Amino acid sequence: MLFKVAILAALISSVAGHMAMSEPCPRFSPNCANKPPLPAGVSDYDYSIKSPVPYDGPLMKSNIPWPESATTWTAGQPATVKFQPGGAAHGGGHCQFSISYDNGKTAAVVHEVLQHCFFSGASGGNGADIFEYTFPLPATMPSSDNALLIWTWVNAVGNREFYANSATLKIVGGTGNSYTGKQMTIANHAGYETIPEFSGNYATGLQLYTNAPNITITAPGSSGAGYTGEQVASASTNNAQPSAPAAPTSSAPAYDSATMAAPTASATLAAAVPAYHARIAPIPAPPTKCA
Repeated sequence: MLFKVAILAALISSVAGHMAMSEPCPRFSPNCANKPPLPAGVSDYDYSIKSPVPYDGPLMKSNIPWPESATTWTAGQPATVKFQPGGAAHGGGHCQFSISYDNGKTAAVVHEVLQHCFFSGASGGNGADIFEYTFPLPATMPSSDNALLIWTWVNAVGNREFYANSATLKIVGGTGNSYTGKQMTIANHAGYETIPEFSGNYATGLQLYTNAPNITITAPGSSGAGYTGEQVASASTNNAQPSAPAAPTSSAPAYDSATMAAPTASATLAAAVPAYHARIAPIPAPPTKCA
């Protein structure tokens, strides 16, 4: 009898999964009330949407263009991201919300919740306290019919994993041609640094976020300068080395966490988001000084 109960508990846990976005509806999610239609040639949704990214797999499910945006955001106005209740929040950790205009090859952070994502403070538990984040979308964010919101998370407790969901957005009202922000941080994934389990120290891995270089992203068709950060080569040119980063003016995102001095460290994450189906190219040497 006890064995059957244990098996049932394990099955319930696997179904509940971890954390995942619900609004905007992420690509391939079967759990949203109003799901955008699947792209042509795609037959089913991703029923493991709450699972971590495979260690050596693509950071997103597919690079197939999405036929419709999940929602519309207005530059200069508050933007809200909601998460499904009932998932395991693994004691919190580091979350980022980033925007991409090239289907995820490059992404700049617009908001981050470091140390205690999904919680109001330190917690070793799985039951999240917070399921919604609202933050200002910069007024200079370029308008686009096909922007991509990417939510990423490194959990504080448990196996060392990396989580990511993405949602297609329509952005309107932007006053700029480009946006400069911190490069999205990737960890616990093949070719990138591993952030160890926090074990109560919520400054663990913070240097990868605080020391990330700035990049500038530009919407297709705008007159901005284009991408000026580091870029990982595509699968067909994965032996090419990325160019050195420029030094754009910073537009640092809000830091939504408990007041805590960030540790000083020299480590930087000198690699951008790889193409979805590309193998990750070797990471170049980090710049001597972050832009």
